[in-house]
Amino acid sequence: MALTDLKIRRAKAGEKPYKLFDSNGLYIHVQPNGSKLWRWKYQYAKKERLLSYGPYPLVSLAEAREKQMAGRKLLLDGKDPSVQRKLDRITAETAANNTFGLVAAEYIQNLEAKGSAPATITKTKWMLEKLAAPIANRPVGEISAIELLDLLKRIERSGRRETARRLRGVMGSVFRLAVATLRAETDPTMPIKDALTPPIVKGRPALTDEKEFGKLLCAIDEYDGWPTISAAIKFQILTCVRPGEVRGATRSEINLVEQVWHIPAERMKMRRPHDVPLSRQAIEVLNNVWLLSEEAELVFPSIRSNRRPLSENAFNSVLRRIGYTKDEVTAHGFRVTASTIMNERGFDPDVIEAALAHQDRNSIRRTYNRAKYWEPRVELMQNWADLLDEFRALN
Repeated sequence: MALTDLKIRRAKAGEKPYKLFDSNGLYIHVQPNGSKLWRWKYQYAKKERLLSYGPYPLVSLAEAREKQMAGRKLLLDGKDPSVQRKLDRITAETAANNTFGLVAAEYIQNLEAKGSAPATITKTKWMLEKLAAPIANRPVGEISAIELLDLLKRIERSGRRETARRLRGVMGSVFRLAVATLRAETDPTMPIKDALTPPIVKGRPALTDEKEFGKLLCAIDEYDGWPTISAAIKFQILTCVRPGEVRGATRSEINLVEQVWHIPAERMKMRRPHDVPLSRQAIEVLNNVWLLSEEAELVFPSIRSNRRPLSENAFNSVLRRIGYTKDEVTAHGFRVTASTIMNERGFDPDVIEAALAHQDRNSIRRTYNRAKYWEPRVELMQNWADLLDEFRALN
């Protein structure tokens, strides 16, 4: 006779365990301590098997029968319910351990292992941990394109179009890692590639008029603040490199005898080493600034500690103090100034590109061009330094 809830509730514990049978192998096991546990005995491949469904009344009679019915359907399909339960558990555990946040953390570790720039890692980590926080605990294989579009559109509506665009790209890298490691089937950022509003592209604020740039150079010369900062700005302008590359410059990178600055790959934006010819004026800046911090390894250390570089905002702070707004000029804009003026003056565009480290991605051509353009670059850097003196003389 089939079980009833009343019969199960009235079942008393005995000295030994005993069984109350329902039907088709389903029964409840009454323990001496009074607990009542659901069991289902079945046969698969001519062998007796046993499944546990949990305790009564947490699992009701109706729920136990539903579980048994589901198991019988699996038997009809030729599947072992015990094996299927293990597979379901493994799938659930795998999904729980393969959240977007965990794959994102693995992606960041890969960036660190490849030697990506610290600034790139910091920015990527901020986007994935802060901006993508709403999907951090979601199984990476279950996240949909519409879910991502909603997240990105909210960022876009806040006025951060470029941030939304960059976040889509970074999240796409995480999903592609998940696909490559068999934790997701597709990259859901691809269908929404053209769904975001393009950012308004603004060039770096820069002075390209030679006389106006000469006024700026004179103002930097007359700056009466910490001399290391003004020296660093002059050195950046003379060498046509990025502000961060100047701030991190060390004495061991510079060879005054050969008049060259060897910037290692890990400090370059494109992760390739870059050699910079040093003009007479650039060497003069170095000779003057080294007297200020003879025991420091950094060429342009912070005023607070000779072990720390100048802050990221140090250059632009000086520009604001001498009267230039952020819409007029920035430290990053000095490269735009140099490129514009030298191109207008008729210097070889290929040599200018090499001087700015805009190198060919093809490794063979890059090596060839590096050798081919070295002497012209030496000449170009000296011509550029001499031009800067001429611009000063215009004022």
